[in-house]
Amino acid sequence: MSLPGAVRLATSCSPRAVSCRSLQFLRPTQSFAHSGISRSPKTSYIRLYASRSKAKSTADLVPGSKQALTSEVSRLEYGKSEAKMSAAVEWYRKEVAGLETRASGRVTPALLSPVRVELPGKGKDLVKLEEVATIGVRDGSTLIITVFEEHNLKAVEQALYAAKLPNIIPQKQDSRTIKIPIPRPTVEARNALTATAQRMAEDTRVQLRKIQQASVKKGDYKKHSVELEEFQKLADKNSAEVDKILAHMKKSTGGR
Repeated sequence: MSLPGAVRLATSCSPRAVSCRSLQFLRPTQSFAHSGISRSPKTSYIRLYASRSKAKSTADLVPGSKQALTSEVSRLEYGKSEAKMSAAVEWYRKEVAGLETRASGRVTPALLSPVRVELPGKGKDLVKLEEVATIGVRDGSTLIITVFEEHNLKAVEQALYAAKLPNIIPQKQDSRTIKIPIPRPTVEARNALTATAQRMAEDTRVQLRKIQQASVKKGDYKKHSVELEEFQKLADKNSAEVDKILAHMKKSTGGR
């Protein structure tokens, strides 16, 4: 009989019904080096019978730092914080992508992605540049903007200046076209763009801490609680992602 079979036999009988004869396969002379069971028949009997007791849940053995949030309110607040932090990191990722493009010297329409246009007669509502004009690249070093309607040309030109993008100097060509020559970035220009990315990184980290602190304050959690630890880990994870984005830009552009 196999060992699992013996366990089933022992646990299916009452303590009095199980005799040493029913467990003859557990003779003292038999080697149990590989099974981990004592040589004593009496001890073997006791161990087999003890297996009938209900095992303690392994959940009780999980450290506090490994346990999930048990409160429904805490889980909901955690989800909100996670979404806000992810949005902050994604904003930073997009901003750095634009800075990286400019620092690398590549001329693409994405260079003008921050530009927002205030159209005449539309109040203070701003629209993206690509909603009122096409943006093309000529000779790999010049951006060409062609507005859909002539009366929007002045608004587009004003928006380009208002964006205050480095090395972006609009040159009007005709009633519908604006040309923007893009010079190759110097070492100083790359370093300036990297410095901008660093300032944005710190602003994003501050925003992450504010989100964390607001959630913790709302929950009024106890010191050293699981909730406090989970919210801290969430903030640390997103802050590390910000550091990773900044490090990638520095490596790809050679900025300092």
